[in-house]
Amino acid sequence: MKRVAFPVLLIIALLITAFSCSNTPKRSRKPVSTIVVQPNKKSYVFGEKVTVNVKTKVKNGEIKSIKLFYKNQLLKESTKLSFSVEGVELNTLGSSNFRVETVKTDGLKNSRLRTVETISDVESKIYTYHVINNFPHQKDYYTQGLEFYKGYMYEGTGEYGKSRLEKTVLKNGKPLQTYHLDKKYFGEGITIFNNKIYQLTWKSRKGFIYNLSDFALIDSFQIVPKEGWGLTNDGTNLIMSDGTNKLTWLNPSDLSVVKTVQVANNKDVINYINELEYIDGVIYANIYTTEIIVIIDPETGKVLGEINMKGIIDMYKNSTDKIDYMNGIAYDKKTDRLFVTGKLWPRLFEIKIVEKK
Repeated sequence: MKRVAFPVLLIIALLITAFSCSNTPKRSRKPVSTIVVQPNKKSYVFGEKVTVNVKTKVKNGEIKSIKLFYKNQLLKESTKLSFSVEGVELNTLGSSNFRVETVKTDGLKNSRLRTVETISDVESKIYTYHVINNFPHQKDYYTQGLEFYKGYMYEGTGEYGKSRLEKTVLKNGKPLQTYHLDKKYFGEGITIFNNKIYQLTWKSRKGFIYNLSDFALIDSFQIVPKEGWGLTNDGTNLIMSDGTNKLTWLNPSDLSVVKTVQVANNKDVINYINELEYIDGVIYANIYTTEIIVIIDPETGKVLGEINMKGIIDMYKNSTDKIDYMNGIAYDKKTDRLFVTGKLWPRLFEIKIVEKK
């Protein structure tokens, strides 16, 4: 009797389990959307118009809404599994995103991104240079920031254990005031704004604020991007680079981010943007590891001009000089003089830029 009862009970249990499973509701699945941009290209031109196609698959349930965004701005909301939006104008340089957010009636949602790269629609003017004058520059200055203000040159230097802030005499390069950063900081770009000097550091995500008159350290601030590189100001906000193709505007009162702009010419995005100088409504920027200075439209990020500085240091260096890359742009607004130098360079140059025919 016992031998018969056990198999019977087992069969009954299996039948009950199978019946229960067959009546269990199926697990709800997320909707899956795809985004196709037409024409399909590696990069697009600023102002170009495209068509965006959205297709969504639903395993079970029903769609409540499908929303398509460009740069977080809603382009279209629909309940159709397939739709298109024509004539979308790409008006941001560099990387920007199309995003689809899909929601089912049971509340389950999913999202999908499609990134597009946009280059400038403006062909950069090409410039060369003439050397007007040259001045001594300390060969141990790993130049990261340069600014001319009321007759004196201010310089921020880098390297751990050697970073400093310095005020120097232009004619002879001799220091008048010096502030040494703690050895744990690698100094970067500087700018003078409202009788204060702002200085970035490289990877510590920290910046410092000093009194202009005596270099007294009065405050510090957190850098939002991962790294600090170049720094300038437009008379209202600070403008910083972080080694990418992005420029970030900071409110000088609380150092909050005001806006960001990506930089590109008519061929590609421009990375490694380094030391900055705001001159007559545009931004001059060194491109790290090159002898190129680019002129940037601060509203759009378009590169308006490129200055080829090739060979400027050649006749002024010795074989024993361990010079590094070009870095450092300063402008004397009063006399309309433009200065450039580089990391560990023995000279600082006054130049005039000339459009190349």
